[in-house]
Amino acid sequence: MKQFQVYGIGNALVDIDFEVCESTLARLNIAKGVTTLIDEHTHHRLLEELDGIKHLKACGGSAANTLFTVQQLGAKTFYSCKVGNDEAGDFFYRDLVLHGLQTNLHDESRHGVTGKCIVLVTPDADRTMNTYLGITAEFSKNQLSEDALKNSEYLYIEGYLVASPPGCEAAITARAMAAKHKVKTAMTLSDPNMVTYFKKDLCAIIGDKVDVLFANEREALLFTESSNLSDAKERLKKYAHTFVITMGEEGAFVFDGEKTLHIPAYPVKVVDTVGAGDVFAGAFLFAVTQGYTYFEAADLASLAAGKVVAKFGPRLNNDEIQLVKDVILRKEAAIQA
Repeated sequence: MKQFQVYGIGNALVDIDFEVCESTLARLNIAKGVTTLIDEHTHHRLLEELDGIKHLKACGGSAANTLFTVQQLGAKTFYSCKVGNDEAGDFFYRDLVLHGLQTNLHDESRHGVTGKCIVLVTPDADRTMNTYLGITAEFSKNQLSEDALKNSEYLYIEGYLVASPPGCEAAITARAMAAKHKVKTAMTLSDPNMVTYFKKDLCAIIGDKVDVLFANEREALLFTESSNLSDAKERLKKYAHTFVITMGEEGAFVFDGEKTLHIPAYPVKVVDTVGAGDVFAGAFLFAVTQGYTYFEAADLASLAAGKVVAKFGPRLNNDEIQLVKDVILRKEAAIQA
């Protein structure tokens, strides 16, 4: 068995989640439901405008949230990223270590400002993200750990890396390293705006094909330039050996390389969709590294995603993780019986 089940790369961001009404988005002139990259001045202005509103701070970024889920469920992970020499960077590093994720951050000489993602959650549970990359915009192939990667079962690439040239180059380099060492590659398209503005770079990372591709319905349609999911599912086979298309309360479509199945969502009252796709990917990767079929893995991932959207914040707490683990144990007991 490899030392790590998943080696991940992505933008290290401190997530700051605010509960707001749609009138606040209008007042701040922010486009709803997508990720927008902002500069440092806008980042400071938004935090000033939102001062006093209920919020939650967490060590985040898409890949980090996915790796946290993998680690919480009981597998081993390694995360390469870049943070600044500031309180937020210290917070991020401590959170990784506290939860058992291994990293090469301790080998880095830190400087600059740690990136932040200002997440605005509206009453309809939709999330609007304004991201200041900070020093993570300088994440490059120099931050990769080939030793950790070659000792992993999967490389996990966050699609948001295409937003910065060195990040995109790092993803392409990591993809080549994975191929050299026969490590499987999983990737998420991350956000409709990444597909709209950086499709060429996403394709450069994908190369011939990735082993697993994660996308939500809107991303899949945009990426494949399709008007319906039936066409999108066929066209995604050009880019990935297997894939998952998540559709919120309508569940997910899973292609395991031979057939496609629909996996229903677990019925919950949705509070906040932040982290849903990340947690889904984390639970899915955990399950497939433990020998689950793709469809069993997607069902477990649907359960985990249902838990995270029923609460405020992008990650599951210990009690919620335990509920998912209990389901795993019951399924394993049923199989053994």
